[in-house]
Amino acid sequence: MSIALVILAAGKGTRMNSDLPKVLHEIAGAPLLIHAMKSGDSLQPEKTVVVAGHGFEAVKAAAEGWDEAAQVVLQEEQKGTGHAVMAARDSLQGFDGDVMVLYGDTPFVQPDTLERMVDARGDNAIVVLGFTDSTSEKYGRLVMDGDQLTAITEYKDADDATRAIDFMNSGVMLVKGDILFDLLDATDSENASGEYYLTDIVEVARNKGLTATAISCDVSETMGVNSRVHLAEAEAAFQTRARITLMEDGVTLVDPSSVFLAHDTVIGRDTVIEPNVFFGPEVTVESGATIRAFSHLEGAHVSRGGVVGPYARLRPGAELAEDVRIGNFVEVKNAQIDEGAKVNHLSYVGDASIGEKSNIGAGTITCNYDGVMKHKTTIGKNAFIGSNTMLVAPVTIGDEAMTASGSVITKNVGDGALALARAQQIEKPGMARKLFEMLRAKKAKLSKDKS
Repeated sequence: MSIALVILAAGKGTRMNSDLPKVLHEIAGAPLLIHAMKSGDSLQPEKTVVVAGHGFEAVKAAAEGWDEAAQVVLQEEQKGTGHAVMAARDSLQGFDGDVMVLYGDTPFVQPDTLERMVDARGDNAIVVLGFTDSTSEKYGRLVMDGDQLTAITEYKDADDATRAIDFMNSGVMLVKGDILFDLLDATDSENASGEYYLTDIVEVARNKGLTATAISCDVSETMGVNSRVHLAEAEAAFQTRARITLMEDGVTLVDPSSVFLAHDTVIGRDTVIEPNVFFGPEVTVESGATIRAFSHLEGAHVSRGGVVGPYARLRPGAELAEDVRIGNFVEVKNAQIDEGAKVNHLSYVGDASIGEKSNIGAGTITCNYDGVMKHKTTIGKNAFIGSNTMLVAPVTIGDEAMTASGSVITKNVGDGALALARAQQIEKPGMARKLFEMLRAKKAKLSKDKS
């Protein structure tokens, strides 16, 4: 059976106290909305419809940036979850598969949980995702009769006996697509909130002789984000789970609590991550690498056997081949560094290509920006770049070439050549003493004049 996703993302999120729509606040480098879309993608949906409201254009851009085929529709007024799903009616016209309703501010529902919901659909018209919690007062209660769901009652509409039920409604729901909107059309807003509840379709379905059921998941999957406090709690929950997954997959985290991962970080087994390393989005580290302490990586690829840091920064477009060494206080951006090359100390390598086994001396800078455009530096194989060399791009250094320390290289250097580009050293005997005497006399006069 084909699946369509409807992701509700129209809320303003007043408690976030932000101009940014709630679903665009980030966990692990990705908006809440994208986490929800990633979970739903595991079902290989035929359609994805995002229902947006506050900050419509920004939400639309984020959703389409993740999935260009996603349809983003506007819910002009927010009149409840049922009303929000109704906004997807036109986008789902003629679709006869099942519709999975997810929430843009509930980012952690796991793919295997969604798959269990699909498995449970069977002859049931509706499958609801629930969780057990004996303390919450804000969630609706799932009223069960054996494996059949008889009703979902919102807390504020429930009597004491119903409130005592500890099987809660997460809001996530799978519904037979060809009856979804008929069920919604039969609901009303005669309730304590004056809203159209999606949950009311369970009672409508049963009145039509249809059946519903509910499955359970861990409460951590249902964590909603409604405030900055919730956002921090969700970040911590994500990081804990992601770190455990990495360690179970054979990655060594020397101090797990100090390593921060992105939603899409990929690290191969037998890699060692030292303390206080930060991974931004789009980072892949292959097996057997070492990322040393206090390094920052984003948009980068580190191949097998690479060593990065300590105190290194890899920016987007940094491509490190096998056994590359990037040392302390080195920054790499949009650069291909080939096998066995070394950039060990205090250097900036941007918009560059470095050949295999070349050595980049301390303090080397590729001067890639002229104030308007970026230019490329190309360094061949087995080259040696002397310390404190300025490579003024565009410039090419040949294979087995060398630059003298302190050089400013503005012209191409041929294979095997030595380039020296610095002023001749001149020594003036006794001049240092005379200069110091002049400076001390000047300082003494200034002090006397002030007094």
